[in-house]
Amino acid sequence: MKTFLIACVAAVVLAIVGSVLLNSIQEPVDKAFTTSGVRLGT
Repeated sequence: MKTFLIACVAAVVLAIVGSVLLNSIQEPVDKAFTTSGVRLGT
């Protein structure tokens, strides 16, 4: 039972760390896909 609880806590911690890491890496669409020849929005 102790091993199962440790695994559950580890899964939650990894999910939180992954979420924070991915949110810091991602760019907004207007920055990620904008080049000199592209106009987004008005």
